[in-house]
Amino acid sequence: MPPVPATSGTLPVPTSTPTPHRRPTPLHPGAWWLWSLCLGTAATRTTNPLLLTLLIATSAYVVATCRPSTPWSRSYGAFVKLALAVLLIRLLFAAALGSPIPGTHVIVALPELPLPDWAQGIRLGGQVTVESLLFALYDGLKLATLLICVGAANALANPTRLLKSLPGALYEMGVAVVVALTFAPNLIADAQRLRAARRLRGRPDKGIRGLLHVGLPVLEGALERSVALAAAMDARGYGRTADVPARIRHTTTALTLGGLLGVCAGTYGVLTAEGAAYGLPVLLAGVTAALAGLHLGGRRSLRTRYRPDPWGTRAWLITASGVTVAALLTLAASADPQALHPGVVPLTAPALPLWPAAAVLLGLLPAFVAPKEPS
Repeated sequence: MPPVPATSGTLPVPTSTPTPHRRPTPLHPGAWWLWSLCLGTAATRTTNPLLLTLLIATSAYVVATCRPSTPWSRSYGAFVKLALAVLLIRLLFAAALGSPIPGTHVIVALPELPLPDWAQGIRLGGQVTVESLLFALYDGLKLATLLICVGAANALANPTRLLKSLPGALYEMGVAVVVALTFAPNLIADAQRLRAARRLRGRPDKGIRGLLHVGLPVLEGALERSVALAAAMDARGYGRTADVPARIRHTTTALTLGGLLGVCAGTYGVLTAEGAAYGLPVLLAGVTAALAGLHLGGRRSLRTRYRPDPWGTRAWLITASGVTVAALLTLAASADPQALHPGVVPLTAPALPLWPAAAVLLGLLPAFVAPKEPS
């Protein structure tokens, strides 16, 4: 049969090849930890409740924008609850045990218990003043902000990818930490799943009876996962080390221990006024020696990395935003300590310093440059 000629005005439809969807390059998990630790460092440089609240809001916004839908990303709420509990305990201790801050605005006078002479400086009960509670609130809010910043790192950084990025010398310790951090979220997920299944079957899921029927399968499943994980790690040669010369082993031990001692001495010098001259050089030397020891210690670990996470431009930007916040808050604490550490005697409302507050807002940069993590 002869081919049918094409009619005039009809053009063949070009076939277009669809472009494949390219997934964004995942962010290095170490960048999230450095960003969060820098925000926590900034929180330790001030007791101004307005700046601390701004730091909490910054971390919460970044977590709400960037965290993936995974079980370990739900740990941020647990850290927030822990921070609230720490703040409440600090206020209760200030009310029950007293405070060294003198005050004139008495809220309530609790019954005071007499103590022996050797317990001078400690009291149980007595007058609770507004000044003492405000001092405890400022002090407890600093620790609560630090906990929330650490919780942001746990919610944003993938623990398994972070383990893959660790140096070889820290791999075994990192595995133990990752298993410990992921045990609680998996346990909670199993408990919720079993309770939902019992409710669908019309069986009780509350009370002592429900706890026994739900708790035993959950613990059994956790034990089975632990045994399976141990068998898989043993099959993959976990814990096997390479044979390195004794000279390298001794050098690694000396560099690691000397570096840790240098970090401790340098940190003490940085935090105290007496060691301002030697603190920073000793700290840098200790960090350098510790990193060299970790690099040499990694030769004993026989393992390969499949598709290691690159440290790209976004990781540098996120890390730089956290370092900038910590550096500017540290500079502001030395330049204007009164603004970053408001007093409570006399009783005055804390003011919001403008340029330290603008420095804290630089921590919002990850919300705009970080890629969306796959769920």
